[in-house]
Order: sequence, then C-alpha cells, then structure tokens
Amino acid sequence: MVRSVVAGLDGSPESRAAAEWAAREAKVRGLPLKVVHVWEPVPEPMAEAPLLGGETQQHWSERIPRETAQSLEMRHPGIEVIAEQRTGQAAEALTAAAKDAELLVLGSRGIGGLTGFLVGSVGRSVIAHTRTPVVVVRAGEQAADEHEADAAGGPSTESAFRPVVVGLDTRSVDGTVLEFAFEEAARRGTSVRVVHGWDLPPYYAYGLAVDPEFDRDVAREQAAKLADALRPWRQKYPSVEITEDSGTGGASSRLIEASREASLVVVGRRVRHSPFGIHIGSVTHAVLHHAAAPVAVVAHD
Repeated sequence: MVRSVVAGLDGSPESRAAAEWAAREAKVRGLPLKVVHVWEPVPEPMAEAPLLGGETQQHWSERIPRETAQSLEMRHPGIEVIAEQRTGQAAEALTAAAKDAELLVLGSRGIGGLTGFLVGSVGRSVIAHTRTPVVVVRAGEQAADEHEADAAGGPSTESAFRPVVVGLDTRSVDGTVLEFAFEEAARRGTSVRVVHGWDLPPYYAYGLAVDPEFDRDVAREQAAKLADALRPWRQKYPSVEITEDSGTGGASSRLIEASREASLVVVGRRVRHSPFGIHIGSVTHAVLHHAAAPVAVVAHD
C-alpha cells in the first residue's frame, strides 16, 4: 500500500489551511495527498427540513472534497491529490484514516488576540488515539510564514526555512520525537532548535537567599545533559545544524516563545493504553493552543 499525507477537510478556513500545508508537505516528501471529508449523517427530521435537504447534503458529501482536490492539484503541480469521502463520526473516521497515513494534518481555529487557538474535540480525540504523527495548522497559515523574511524584510517563499523547534526532556529522551524533528529539518534544509526547560532551585519558592554561583552550576549541569543527549543526533544528522536552547522556566512557555521564529514545532505525546478519556499531556496541550507555528504531535511509548 502506498503511504500518503492525509488532510482532514470540512470546508472551514482552518481545514483549507491544513490542506494547503499538507499539499506542501506531500511535495517535500514525494507522496500523494489524500483529502478526507467525513460526512456525519443528519438526523432524519433535520434532513427533511428545506435548508438541510438533498442539495445541501450533496454539497457537503461530494462537492467539497472533489473541488478542493482539483484546486490543490492546480496550485501544487506535481503532486497526486485524492479525494476521499467517509461516513460516520468525524473523530473515529479520521483516526481510522490516519492508520494508513504517514502523516495526518488537521486545522485549528484562532480565537483572537493573545488568547491563542482552539483545538476542537475532534482534533483532541484524534491526537489522543492515533500513533500516526498529527500536524495541527492554524487558520490563515501561509507558505511564507515557514520562511525567513527576505532581504527587504518582507514575506517570501524563496528564502530559507525557519528552524524546526522540538522540546526535549533530558530525563526521558525519546528517539521517535527527535527523529521526526530531524527528518523534517533535513527535508527543509534547515536547522533544529532543541528547547529544554528546567526548574529553578527549590529555595526560590521559599524566598531564601539566592546563590548566583550555585545557579550557574545548575545551568552548566543542565546544558551538559542536553549536549550529551544530542551527541548521537549530531552524528546521525551531520548536515543539520543544532541549536541548544537550555534555560529555566516551564517547557511549554519556552516552546511557545520559540514557535514565533519556527517553521514547525514538534512535541511528544506518551501513548496511554486506557481506551477512556483524552490524554495528550499538559505541555502538548499548551503548545497546541498557543504556538505561533504549525505543531506536530508525535506519539511515543
């Protein structure tokens, strides 16, 4: 079976932004793109209402994926775009579609100002129940947003890609998450910025005297741990430049700050074997809602 990049589509601006991002990613990976539209059947009394009759159902179930696929093929020549219709609950159908995918791409809606973004219940459920990497893209995301500004300071798709940012906990280094980040950077010809946040010494919480030298020792120790964790990755990806970003503060806040200058942010999600509930982790949850760049969530054991 030929693997593909899959984009969830519901006709909304955020899902169209996700489909555009997925098309660019499919081209970079040399894979076909599959746009999947899920038709959730309307209860019979509503389906019989004049505004929700056969024409509306046909529009949502047939025209949107077909017309989107045609439009994507025109704007992204050289990639194969497949339109697929599925029926059922959106979260379940997209989770099933992700099983045969190399990557699943979903959209999220901006909720204004500094408040951040909204990853809906469908997106959270899919992320929590699939082992396939899921990328969440904001409405309004443009190709130029992934690139450095041009010489005049304006947006451009011809300049270099911005770094791929990845969070790393040196207490539990997971190769699955790091490999995804390095592969994405290698495809884009850009660098990897590895963000590591660590807690302040306990005495700060109790208002005790601060020892600057001790703080510097802790910082050096944490930086050394990060360097040790990345040493094999420098050897495996010698062409990928690595920036080590180690400092005090929560991992989520440091990742959100770094996302402002990133083409992609990569975070992990520990696989939970309980079939109940939605578990994506507090750091991943925060980054999904507040990062300024597309976010890739990579499942790991």
